[in-house]
Amino acid sequence: MYKPLSTRCRPFLLSITNATPSYNTLVSEAVRLLVPTAKFEASKLKVVLLEDQTSKYASILPRTYILSHCDFTANLTLAVSNVIHLEQLRGWYEKDDVVAEWKKVQNEMCLHVHCFVSGPNSFSDLAAEFRYHIFSKEMPLVLKAIHFGDSALFREHPELLDSIVRVYFHSSSQNYNRMECWGPLKDAMEGKQADKFQGSISRDNPEKWRSPKSIFQALFAFLL
Repeated sequence: MYKPLSTRCRPFLLSITNATPSYNTLVSEAVRLLVPTAKFEASKLKVVLLEDQTSKYASILPRTYILSHCDFTANLTLAVSNVIHLEQLRGWYEKDDVVAEWKKVQNEMCLHVHCFVSGPNSFSDLAAEFRYHIFSKEMPLVLKAIHFGDSALFREHPELLDSIVRVYFHSSSQNYNRMECWGPLKDAMEGKQADKFQGSISRDNPEKWRSPKSIFQALFAFLL
């Protein structure tokens, strides 16, 4: 039976609201005008398989991605692996890398995408909001890179295109430490978003952080 989007988007460890956060419209407009929308070019994507097991597509889990880019050439590098190591998060924490991982939530596959917006004393709220809008604008490019770069997995499991995408914006500021549900992957990577379901990321229950579903969040909390 097909589940409605509101049910499929209900995340693990989050409190959901349909309310739109109060962002600075000037920042949003500046990003729209000053930051051109990047078009995905397969010729500029390099794929690196970090584990031998990633060539085995019978099992989807575990599977993680780290997407990095070069500011000068606009080239992209997609690292595909079975696990996220702490040292690999340096590029995510210090630069603009994006991390993603497949998760099974309530017996449904979901793609969780993680973006680092701001840490303690590193960015003002204005800069954090600027980064938030840039990540949001470039998210379709990120998802297309994952789809193209791991094309063998999607050929083996075409049903993954119907999986829900949840984008986690990590920040020490409560305003930007949030999750957004972008709907099915096939729509999200084309920029066709349904109404976003949003919520704040909770770190209040230490018992829940021990769950295998929260390994990435635990690493992030360690970094902060």
